[in-house]
Amino acid sequence: MREPQQDRSRATRRRLLEACVECLAEVGWSATTVAVVAERAGVSRGAAQHHFPTREELITAALEHMFDERIELTRAELTTLRGATPTETVVARLVEHFTGTLFKAALQVWTAAAADESLRLRVVPLEQKFGRVAYRMAIEALGVQDDDEVGHRLVQATLDLARGLGLADVLTDDSVRRAEVVRAWAGHLDVVLGAGSGAAAGTRGDKANAKAKAPVKT
Repeated sequence: MREPQQDRSRATRRRLLEACVECLAEVGWSATTVAVVAERAGVSRGAAQHHFPTREELITAALEHMFDERIELTRAELTTLRGATPTETVVARLVEHFTGTLFKAALQVWTAAAADESLRLRVVPLEQKFGRVAYRMAIEALGVQDDDEVGHRLVQATLDLARGLGLADVLTDDSVRRAEVVRAWAGHLDVVLGAGSGAAAGTRGDKANAKAKAPVKT
C-alpha cells in the first residue's frame, strides 16, 4: 500500500528539520541554506520550499525541533538514571548532552542570536526551557533534596561544567581530558553529597551532612 500523502509530508518535513540541525552543527550558520539542507535530506529544493518557503522559516522550525529533541533526550535520561546510579555515570551522561550534534547546532544558533535581536528573542525562552528540564534531571539523578542549598548549587555547577566541556570539544577532540575531569568532579560530588554508593541513593550520613554545610572549593 502506498504511504498516505499526509504521512509522506510529515516524513519529508522531519528529514528537512533533522538535516538542517546536522548542517548547523557541521557547516555552520552561514552555510546552512535551503539548497544545502534539501540536498542532505534527499529532497528537491522545490519540495523543501513547499514546506519552508524561506531560509528563516526553515531554521526557525529546525530550532524548535532541535530544542524539543534535546528536551526529550533529557527526559529519557532522567528515567534511565533513576536508582542507585554511580555519580560518575550521571555526570558523564550530563556532559554527553553538551558534546553531541544537537549542542553543536545550538552553539551555532547562539552565536547568530548574539547579533540578531529577533533570533535571540526566539532562542532565549527555548534555552531556558531546556535548562529547567536538565536541572530537574540532574537534581533527581544525583538524589539532591529540595532543601539542600549546597546540593542545588553543585547541580548548577555540574551543568555549567558540562557546558564548558562541550565548548572545549568543538574545535578538537577533548575526550581524554574530559573523562579525567568528569571522574574528578564526580569524586568531589561523592564527598560533598555523601553519595559514594550511588548518586541517587537519596540518603546521607551525619558526617556527609556536616561536609555539605562547609564551603565548597571548586
